[in-house]
Amino acid sequence: MDEKRLVVALFGLFVTVVVGTLAFRFVAPLTVSVFLYYSTRRFYTSLRSLRLPARVRAVVVMASLALPLLLLVSYAAVLLVLEARRFVTQYAVIDLAATHVDWLGEMETVPDLTLTGLYAAYQAGQLSPLVDFIGQHATLLTSVVSNFFLNLFIIVIVTYYLLLDGHRIRGWLLRFDDDAIVREYLEAVDAELEAVLFGNLLNVLAISLIAIAAFSGYNALVPPAAEVPYPALAGALTGTASLIPVVGMKIIYLPVAGLTALPMVLSGDTSLLVYIGGFLFVVVVLVDTVPDLVLRPLLSGKRTHVGLLMLAYTLGPVVLGFYGLFLAPILLVVGLTFAQTALPRLLGADEPDTLPPDQLRLDDL
Repeated sequence: MDEKRLVVALFGLFVTVVVGTLAFRFVAPLTVSVFLYYSTRRFYTSLRSLRLPARVRAVVVMASLALPLLLLVSYAAVLLVLEARRFVTQYAVIDLAATHVDWLGEMETVPDLTLTGLYAAYQAGQLSPLVDFIGQHATLLTSVVSNFFLNLFIIVIVTYYLLLDGHRIRGWLLRFDDDAIVREYLEAVDAELEAVLFGNLLNVLAISLIAIAAFSGYNALVPPAAEVPYPALAGALTGTASLIPVVGMKIIYLPVAGLTALPMVLSGDTSLLVYIGGFLFVVVVLVDTVPDLVLRPLLSGKRTHVGLLMLAYTLGPVVLGFYGLFLAPILLVVGLTFAQTALPRLLGADEPDTLPPDQLRLDDL
């Protein structure tokens, strides 16, 4: 009997090592999947009131995430290309850059961004340097694109089935319960992860609305030459970047301020730069500071310290890379909840006294 147990244990160890190796290889998409699962599970559960099947609810949740993000990114990309083309044409950037960039050596003007315009530029040989560059780096470009779609596929599949079968995974883990410690810990972690990550989703939506209102209000009060381009898009991107506390929103509104000020500098009309200073003041106060002080403490869970959560979001990408933005807060919640629930019981600590200090106890009588 012992030999059979040893064989089963060795086989289980082998399977664990293989699965762990594969999970580590795809740790980034798996982490994002867990992050999205806890961020959207409350929405998925609320759809039960509509009496929709579980699979339909999961598809609705995934679509409600994917479609707005896809539209936002596509809209931003199109506008970026169009504005870049207008800027290059207006300020003769090609003449300045042709001596430093081989792609532009044979390009006198920016081709029209249509099938006809691009085909005409290709026939004229203007796109030959760019085509040669793409051909020389085809392997790298193919690898980057294929890895992106592979990771995206993993995120979609894992998140979808976590929404469907998350309760089964929870039931399987509770089979290893011991004196209700495992159950108490898992339930506490599960609830805290949902509170923290769903709170972050609400925080993104709230800051997006605040940023859109702030940018639009600024545009209504300043001259046309000092207006922020595409305030709705800039506000939505600012809210999305707020996932990264302290530095996140700055990677959006600082470039927006710079792009707004650049035509003023190039045209020599520096008197309008005072409006850019006012724009930065409004954004720093109303978008970057006040929501962090008011909203984030309200939406950061019940057990997790707000300061530690902000450090996790800030230092996670520095230590772990991009996926650390999603993994660090998850590890923080798992560790803190263990220290607050399971560890005291494992070390034999007394249960905390939850009675009010003026409440009489049985021993007092």
